[in-house]
Amino acid sequence: MQKIIFCILTALFIGLLGGCSGDKTKMLRVSDNHRYLVYSDGTPFFYLGDTAWELFHRLNREEADLYLSDRAGKGFTVIQAVVLAEFDGLTAPNAYGFVPLQNNDPTQPVEEYFQHVDYIVNKANELGMFIGMLPTWGDKFNKKWGIGPEIFTPENAEIYGEFLGKRYRDRQIIWILGGDRSPENDTHLAIFDALAKGLEKGDGGVHLKTYHPMGGGNSSTWFHNKDWLSFNMFQSGHHMYDNPNYKPTRYNYALTPVKPTLDGEPRYEDHPVNWNPENGWFDDFDVRQAAYWSMLSGAAGFTYGDHNIWQMWQPDRQPISSARTPWREAVHHIGSAQMGYMRRLFESRPWYKLVPDTTLILGENIKDAGYITSAIAGDGGFIVAYTPLGRPVELDLTKISGDSLIVYWFDPRTGKAEISGPVIGKASRTFTPVSNGRGNDWVLIVEDKAAKLITPGD
Repeated sequence: MQKIIFCILTALFIGLLGGCSGDKTKMLRVSDNHRYLVYSDGTPFFYLGDTAWELFHRLNREEADLYLSDRAGKGFTVIQAVVLAEFDGLTAPNAYGFVPLQNNDPTQPVEEYFQHVDYIVNKANELGMFIGMLPTWGDKFNKKWGIGPEIFTPENAEIYGEFLGKRYRDRQIIWILGGDRSPENDTHLAIFDALAKGLEKGDGGVHLKTYHPMGGGNSSTWFHNKDWLSFNMFQSGHHMYDNPNYKPTRYNYALTPVKPTLDGEPRYEDHPVNWNPENGWFDDFDVRQAAYWSMLSGAAGFTYGDHNIWQMWQPDRQPISSARTPWREAVHHIGSAQMGYMRRLFESRPWYKLVPDTTLILGENIKDAGYITSAIAGDGGFIVAYTPLGRPVELDLTKISGDSLIVYWFDPRTGKAEISGPVIGKASRTFTPVSNGRGNDWVLIVEDKAAKLITPGD
């Protein structure tokens, strides 16, 4: 009876909302300079993602509404979720009792399961967010660990991809292939070429594609020269404090042909360091450090994650890697709100003009937890620098336009900015924030006063 009621309600919903065409003006493409993403009309798109890997598999509609509304309210633009989920996603049913495939066959999708996926995709789109849709978690092609089983071949991957492409052709989707696994042989590579081909056959090529590798992996290693890879994604992972994710960002930024890049899975808030609680837990500072390091090194956006939310943990479920906070509480962890502050900061300026420039920082810049990253607008209109430990920033101002400058300190913990004072002349200057030490990170903005830009973050 529950299944029958669910099907009737879902059919009504699809008729009212899901059956209508998506807004094609809200599709995405790569910018003309190949550094960031834009809407189809050329408006810059700030990729601010959240990893909700088990969203389709573990949440019912009411729970999905709660989660999605929270993320939309905080300014997230992409929700990364997996169709064939990690935790026994082939045989453990979703909240309404349905599995995704008949006989674990990618060519035999179960309609009722995908109606629930439809509901969540439509809800996210209604709230102004894209779904970064992973067709499958990686254990279904390269088990290595986990449950599996490996079910994909190049032949059935193409059929499955075409099914997904057709179904979500008119929705706001970004395809994320992979799923925490890296290809290790020619068959694995062929599976993803076939999956990408199927997706394009199904959706006509209207959606962007990328690849989510395992920890420490980078899509550019295998797929950078593939036509189907729209932008690069790497996973800096959860194994250490102060992981310098600016390095893979810069590596991808320097590649040719030029493609956008971003960190698709950095250290998660409330995650045990290197999966061991005895090492401590990542907190909001770790989230901010990874985000600003990468953004000021040339990234087109950033993905946040919370250890409890990706697995949608609650007390009646087995915790993975010492999850300790029910997901309904974890949505309120401060790091998620601070990612919205970051987006507002960048969007208060033409952030897409920023070019990473390490030569802006003068004097010693130790590559430790306090390493300072910096970028300047291509037209010289403004400079942004991030000092993770609140160290003084000695800045070369000769590259900035105008002789009358205005200086702001932006607090990434609160989203507030204060004017530090005007600067006349373009000699080097040292700027010192009001506090320092771990957890006292600051963002410095120096800009041409004549530009008359709004207060950062407003």
